Amino acid sequence: QVQLVESGGGSVQAGDSLTLSCIGSGYTFSRYTMGWFRQAPGKEREFVATSRRIGGNVYSSISVSGRFTISRYNAKNTVYLEIGDLTPEDTAVYYCAASERGDGDLRTWNGYNYWGRGTQVTVSS
Repeated sequence: QVQLVESGGGSVQAGDSLTLSCIGSGYTFSRYTMGWFRQAPGKEREFVATSRRIGGNVYSSISVSGRFTISRYNAKNTVYLEIGDLTPEDTAVYYCAASERGDGDLRTWNGYNYWGRGTQVTVSS
């Protein structure tokens, strides 16, 4: 049974940093592309970044600024999302997702096969 479990969210102040973690189980982690999405209240789920199983990271327009860094540690079945200089606009539920694809459309939610339940990030000014 595939499971993705996110952690590391919380309530922080603007300007703080957070590192989110996602541990995958029930599948061969290294053979999957691992991505992060987020969903703010009243908004659609949006792509943040992904770490491709074939190598290389892809960032969205919201994460390409350099405040977001995605990384993975296959030996620990874990993917990370570091977020620096947090702003209230980063407030959202952050989801981890796994995709069988190594390339192609990895920026949309339907490119992913499995999802975690999310971890809440709340940033106050």
